[in-house]
Amino acid sequence: MQKFSQLRAVQQQIQRTSLKSFHQGLAFFLVVGLCSCANGKPGEMNLQNLRIGANVTPIQEIKPAQDNQATVYIQGKIEKYAPLLKQQAYQIADATGKIWVVTNQSNLKVGQEVVLKGKVKYKSIPLGGQEFGEVYLEEE
Repeated sequence: MQKFSQLRAVQQQIQRTSLKSFHQGLAFFLVVGLCSCANGKPGEMNLQNLRIGANVTPIQEIKPAQDNQATVYIQGKIEKYAPLLKQQAYQIADATGKIWVVTNQSNLKVGQEVVLKGKVKYKSIPLGGQEFGEVYLEEE
């Protein structure tokens, strides 16, 4: 009976050691995964280089000549906010430019990183024989 209890104690010790090793290994892989997002600077993740998908369009590439039915995804930081009657407008900036987005969302904050989907729109503003129109997105 004493050998059985000793065998049981050894078996429990092995299980505790195995579980501890598993947790240490899991923690190691999580830390390595997070550090790989940091461009070599532990503890510092760079969200500016984070691209959600290949479908994200640089703002610079959104042109007034595009069809008003074109739908694009943009990713950037909210720089400005303008309340409208039943909607809001946010100026979104990425590394290539800035664009206004008209949306029903009211919970977005200046400085927040966002990914938005919208239809390309163009508002013509002819003034003194010149065109001062603006391209913007209407969120879907």
